[in-house]
Amino acid sequence: MFLGDDLLPLLVLAFGGALFVGSLLAVIKPPERQLDDTHLDKAPVGRSLAFAFVGLVAAIWAIASLVSG
Repeated sequence: MFLGDDLLPLLVLAFGGALFVGSLLAVIKPPERQLDDTHLDKAPVGRSLAFAFVGLVAAIWAIASLVSG
């Protein structure tokens, strides 16, 4: 198989980890200056935490799939 047999779990790990870290950083450290008036001052906390949770679950699931075989 192209790029190995563990391609799907590795991709899920990468995207889940990026979703987790990116969503948490959007809540913890919003941008210092806004580009224009159409952008929000800060990220919506509830939605960002929900996305972070989904990313964490995906990353944990991918790690478990990689470790189990």
